[in-house]
Amino acid sequence: MSTKLKLLPADQYKGVNQYDPIKYYYWPVFGKMYRSRVELALNECIGGERVLEVGFGTGLAFPNLHDTYKEIHGIDLTADIEAVKSVFAPMNIPLFLEKGDVLKMPYADNYFDTVLLVSILEHLKPVELEQAFVEVRRVLKPGGQMVYGTPVEKPFMVFMFRMLGHNIRDEHFSTEKEIAAAAHKAFSKGHVVQMKSTPPIAGAVYEVGNFIK
Repeated sequence: MSTKLKLLPADQYKGVNQYDPIKYYYWPVFGKMYRSRVELALNECIGGERVLEVGFGTGLAFPNLHDTYKEIHGIDLTADIEAVKSVFAPMNIPLFLEKGDVLKMPYADNYFDTVLLVSILEHLKPVELEQAFVEVRRVLKPGGQMVYGTPVEKPFMVFMFRMLGHNIRDEHFSTEKEIAAAAHKAFSKGHVVQMKSTPPIAGAVYEVGNFIK
């Protein structure tokens, strides 16, 4: 069964992370693409005791993760942690949030059932991917999973970034092919699924990987 993203009303996310473009999720047509990429990643998450979301931003995946995990941990460089906690406090979601990044994480070995990274790895340089995956493997339990999502770099995505006022090369340093290759090298097994554009004329625009320690 496919996952439907449990978005809160847009005004409830105000002030949590200026770098997470929450408004895009509510736009007609384009918003569906933004939601679908997170839903595709969430659909790969198997559930368990603890999940870690790297780069949690506004925390928009937390309500869904709360359905299948007992504890939700998050690490982010730019989020206002107290603001994020206040958004979800009425929902009694057990949140454990930290400042930091994927290259050096403050967690014990073999701690998480799932590590989730949605639109994070493309911001790392190829030489940093190996270090990131060493850290992810370290904090995962044996048999735990890493689930990541990343854009498929093609002319359509470059065009979409320009429409939003961004140059993809100023923000993305690793392609989906480089990320998948590094993941296959670091993990014992895994697979990749792709999401098509809406409408589907541009083909695959987003890719989700599910890799097992």
